[in-house]
This record gives sequence, structure tokens and C-alpha cells, in this order.
Amino acid sequence: MVEKGMNPAALKKINRDKVYKYIYQQKEVSKQQIVQDLHLGLSTVSQNLNELEQEGRIRRDRYFQSTGGRKAQIIQIVEDDRISIGLGILKDMFHIVAVNLYGEAIATETIELSYKSDDVYYDTLAKEVEQFIQNQHYDTHKIEGISIATQGIISLDGTSMTYGNIMGNIKMKLSDFSSRLPYPCHLEHDSKSAADLELWNHPQLDSAIVILLNPNLGGAIITHHEVHVGHHMRSGLIEHMCIDPAGPECYCGHHGCLETYCSANALKAAANMPIKEFFNTLHTEESPNLQQIWKGYLDHLAFAISNLNLVIDCPVIISGYLAPYFQKEDMKYLIDQINEHSPFQMEEDQILVGTHGQYTPAIGAALYYVKQSLEL
Repeated sequence: MVEKGMNPAALKKINRDKVYKYIYQQKEVSKQQIVQDLHLGLSTVSQNLNELEQEGRIRRDRYFQSTGGRKAQIIQIVEDDRISIGLGILKDMFHIVAVNLYGEAIATETIELSYKSDDVYYDTLAKEVEQFIQNQHYDTHKIEGISIATQGIISLDGTSMTYGNIMGNIKMKLSDFSSRLPYPCHLEHDSKSAADLELWNHPQLDSAIVILLNPNLGGAIITHHEVHVGHHMRSGLIEHMCIDPAGPECYCGHHGCLETYCSANALKAAANMPIKEFFNTLHTEESPNLQQIWKGYLDHLAFAISNLNLVIDCPVIISGYLAPYFQKEDMKYLIDQINEHSPFQMEEDQILVGTHGQYTPAIGAALYYVKQSLEL
């Protein structure tokens, strides 16, 4: 029966969307389940499934285990029916990822390219992106868009930068990418992208603090299941919290910012060796000097977390480049240090660790177009 004020075509689209999203959410489902759970007629469901299959949006090529009768077909969406591309731009390189409809990175690559605010840089980047898509043999009509995560603060309308001291990218504009790439483009702060990914991976969290342990430190605040950006896109910039006014000079011009103690670059400088070498040596050999450096790093991180948790009482997510290096004993030490200097105890399950490492901002950025594809 057609609802009042709704024409048959509109109702058909609503039912079609309901069927597709139900399959997406369930991941594997039978036709009978769809009929029962959505309270739709068998003919309506069958028609929608046939259309979705003809369009390449779902597949029915396997069967559930028999329960005594005829085996039911397993219905799934085609995860790579739509693909979103994410870029994570850093000073000396950029990460590129392809993400499917479940937000999973199905291809990744790191390309060495020093940032310069000129046509040569943007032309080169665009060619590398096109080559990446070509190498993966993706049909161009499947590419939903390219979302770019960069260091620095983005304008409220998302078209330009308002702060770019790390990379010197204050002149970067969305049009630098969209004029060179034949796909929709989107620009956002890398910390927001990282928070979007962590929120996608932990949908049960209403609020959280995300600490992005990248070459340069970043942070984000999640409230009411959304990334809080603030009136001037500056919420969550924990990297510029001053923890020692007499400390090292930060790229912002001030002294003692958390950036100078807890960024991956700060750890690399203190150890005087590449990050991978540092952790390989730290965890495989007796090295009191490196262990002391690492404990000092964790002490500063614990100090920041204990103070942040007094402002926002919520879980903390350690994300980004350094996150995969954290081991169980590191987390125990971190929790102990947090609780030693805080009037309120923090439980172990209140600190989560991200798993996507250096590709975190790029994957998080790509989710912008994943959500658009699914209309989430």
C-alpha cells in the first residue's frame, strides 16, 4: 500500500534503500531474513534483489549450511562496488589508500614527495594518484572521490588552509587537487580524519579523546558521536598544550608544547635513530639508554592524558604511526603513570590502541566518501 502523499516510485526507492542497507549491516543474509525483518513482501524483496544484482551492487554466489531443507543463498553487498581514495599528506611523502564500502583499506602505498607550494608538486601528486588507480585496475566510474588529509587547520568551508606552519602549506587550496583530478575532492585536517576512523572502528563510543602519534603530534575530541571541530576548527589541538614553559621550542614559536615531547619526531630526535630501528632495538636487546628515553616519552604522554581526562571524562584512543609499536607492558606502564598522578583512577579498558599506523589519516579521510556512498 502506498503511503499518503508518496508516489509509487518514491516508495520503491525507499524499499530498495532499506533492503540494501539491511544487507550491508548484516553482511551475510538470506532472502527470507530480509522479508521477515523488514516486513516486506516476498515479491518486493525479490524484485529489489534482482535489480541490485543486475547493477553489480550485491552478489549471491554462496549458500548457508543446510538446516534440513533447501540451502538458502547467502546475499552480500559487493564491497568494492564503490571505492574511496584517501590521501595523507606529510612534508616529505604522502600515503594513498583505497577503501571499500566497509571502510577497509584494500590497497595502500607510500610515495616519497617533498611538499612544495607550486604547480610541479600538485601535478606530480595528481599523476601518482591516477597511476595508483590504474595499477589497481579500478574502473574509474567506481571511484566515489578523493579525500585529502593534511597537516594544518582547514577553513570552515573546507576550501583552504588557515594555519600551516609544519609544512608551509598555508597557501594550499582544495582547488589545487580538484582542478587536476577528475573526481570529487575533499580537504580536511589529518587529526579529524584519524578521529573519524577511530569512531568508525569503535561505534559504541559516544565520546573520546584521540591522540595521533604521528611524526607531528595531533589530537581530536569526539563528543556525541561526532568529531568536535570548534568555532575556528581548533578543537583538540593538544599538541600545543604547554607542559613546560622552559621546554624545547615548538614549530608554533612557543616553548614546551606537548609536540616537542610526544611526537614521533621528538622520539626519533631523542633516540637519534629511525623509529623502526628504535623499537627493534628497544624490544630485542638490553638497552638502558633507549629504555629510559621510551619511559620518558610515556611519562609525558601519561601527564597529558591524566590532565585531559580531568577536562573530558571519556576513553582515550592512541592512534597513528606509533600506535602499533605499543606493547602490553607499555600500556601497563602508561596506565600506572596516569594513575600515579591523578586523583581518579583510569581503568585499562579506558585506553584503546589504533591498528592502522601511518595510514590512519588517509583511511579516515576516505571514509568521507564511504559515508556519502551509503548516505550515513
